[in-house]
Amino acid sequence: MAGNRLRYLTVDDWVLLQAKAVRRTFKLGEEIIRQGDWGGSIYIIRRGEAAVELAGTGSRAIVAVLGPEDICGDMAFLEQGKATAAVVAKDEEVEVDEIKASDLREIMEAFPRLASRFYRSLALVLVQRLRVTTGELAREMALRDCREKTRRQVGL
Repeated sequence: MAGNRLRYLTVDDWVLLQAKAVRRTFKLGEEIIRQGDWGGSIYIIRRGEAAVELAGTGSRAIVAVLGPEDICGDMAFLEQGKATAAVVAKDEEVEVDEIKASDLREIMEAFPRLASRFYRSLALVLVQRLRVTTGELAREMALRDCREKTRRQVGL
């Protein structure tokens, strides 16, 4: 999903973020973020792919695939709450930069323009995710309407 990148950050912004980032490697199938855990960090995928997965009663649904430069953990960061989905490594090795939420907030307090660009970037990420979700919902509604029309025509 190409809409998960922090597009408005400058080279200098990235230097500041990298100073606080810790590079971590996850193996295939390992959870980068566990659904329901407190969102103490954001993650930026550097190498490999990861899937955003929602746990159901007996299964998991993949709702997005993330690649290099994509961000995750942002919703829990914004809400200062729990992760609403899991993020799972889908390659043999997935490298991420982890930035602790407390460190990120400190940087943004010290550099308000970085904060502005970060939140503007995050708003764009969320808008693009909402567009995708809305499109998927519209397709599901159209399929449901088509099935209902067919049932009425058949007399069910």
